[in-house]
Amino acid sequence: MDRRALILAGLATVSMLSANPALAADQSDPTALPTPDPKPNYKSTQTYAAGELVNTLSDYMGVTAESAGAVIEKTFKENGQPTGYIAGEEGSGAIGFGLRYGRGLLYMKGREPQPVAWQGPSIGWDLGGNASRVFTLVYDLQYPDMIYRRFPGVDGSAYLIGGMGVNYQRADDITLAPIRAGVGLRLGANVGYLSYSRKSKAWPF
Repeated sequence: MDRRALILAGLATVSMLSANPALAADQSDPTALPTPDPKPNYKSTQTYAAGELVNTLSDYMGVTAESAGAVIEKTFKENGQPTGYIAGEEGSGAIGFGLRYGRGLLYMKGREPQPVAWQGPSIGWDLGGNASRVFTLVYDLQYPDMIYRRFPGVDGSAYLIGGMGVNYQRADDITLAPIRAGVGLRLGANVGYLSYSRKSKAWPF
């Protein structure tokens, strides 16, 4: 090949590389790795507004909208907007030492309802037994599977408002606020924990 042909071939190569910078990079550094795609933009977990839960709580617990609104306002004021809620039923009994068992469904926006069960012991100066519906507000739960753990009760967190009792349970950054109708004094008369699992368990510890 003569000098003129070599010069023309070189000019053609320079022109092609100028039109395609990526190809130029590959030619200049054959060991260069491809640029990774940008990281996916994960959306934060959606929360529930107070207005979305008042009617749901009222219908599920069989209480007035005014009573449901009062307890929702109280919990929202102390904890903000929940990322989910559990609607379920439970039974409990105690003679000083107590046991509680329950099951329901966990609801989170954009996800299918997920079964959840709970069981646990308590100790205090309560006496008797009851069966009731429970509506639990769930705070800072990012993924449904994070609910399956043990949640101790928080001392001094119980209160009664609008005929419904509320107390708090916390584990790491997750807070649960079970709302029970007609539990009265028993709510503040014992301490213990609840263990949440996928299926009901006979052994409460």
